Amino acid sequence: MPRVMTPAVATALCAPYVRIALLASMQFASSTEYVWTGIGPFAWNGMTFQGVGDMGSVSTISEDSNVEAKGITIELNGISPNNLTNVLSETRILGLVQIWLAVFDPVTGVLISDPVMIYQGKMDEPATNDGAETCICDINVENALVDLNRPCYRRYTNDDQQLDLAATLTRLGLPATTLDTGMRFVPGLQERVTFWGTSPSSINNV
Repeated sequence: MPRVMTPAVATALCAPYVRIALLASMQFASSTEYVWTGIGPFAWNGMTFQGVGDMGSVSTISEDSNVEAKGITIELNGISPNNLTNVLSETRILGLVQIWLAVFDPVTGVLISDPVMIYQGKMDEPATNDGAETCICDINVENALVDLNRPCYRRYTNDDQQLDLAATLTRLGLPATTLDTGMRFVPGLQERVTFWGTSPSSINNV
């Protein structure tokens, strides 16, 4: 995915000493959670990220010249066994996940605008490792390109066309009489014999 960074961020990343952190937005079933790899709350762009420190990590985010859907894994550790059920029930398949790379001034610790979005994908099923005192939960995140491998079950029919069109008209406040019903002619095209020019006296007389 293309990454847009400000000149200030690009300059800071080229410095001998770099101070960075990861910000993550994760869409669960009942709410969207914001966490970051620092300590304490951190506010940016109208979002407040809760610090998880060493209790959260992100696997390597890699890219190459090939068009390939590469996933990542977000690990949450230190989870109480009593809360493990909540974690599993709240994990939402296809929930949106966004990860930003934040760069800070190495001296003052002030955020250098603006964090760079380095990954965006959708949640997959979680995996857990239940320990004696704490649990570890790994949430797999698939790249948005994985949708290209999913089959499309849409049809060239009038009913299928109205699935999107009717909702669009409702949102725009337009009457149903403006519906595009061109697809209603598709069933009649099956096994239809069409003659161009003068009609022959029989089907075999072509």
